[in-house]
Amino acid sequence: MKIYKVLSRELWSAAETAGQFEGAGIDLADGYIHFSTGEQLVETVEKHFAGQTDLVLVAVDADALSETVGDALKWEASRGGTLFPHLYTTLPVSAAQAVHDLPIGDDGKHVLPADFSS
Repeated sequence: MKIYKVLSRELWSAAETAGQFEGAGIDLADGYIHFSTGEQLVETVEKHFAGQTDLVLVAVDADALSETVGDALKWEASRGGTLFPHLYTTLPVSAAQAVHDLPIGDDGKHVLPADFSS
């Protein structure tokens, strides 16, 4: 199963240089890196990133990540009791299967990549 992280291009570039992503401001404040499943992604983007430009979407294989980080990847209840993936350690950049631009379309909403599947 793929899970997704939305973040600024600047933060991802810094992570690539460091070899790991430590988290965005909200992640650092909450103590874990927030991810969304494909089914949760559209609502996450609309709720938390509306109107923001220069974003990227990082796709990660949750099973492969679990093999790397063990129980640091937890599925916890959030928005309406739905289980969301939360990573309680840094994200190795090598775990990214794909990194896509997340532009804003003519309708004002972010455009997900063509190969995105929920």
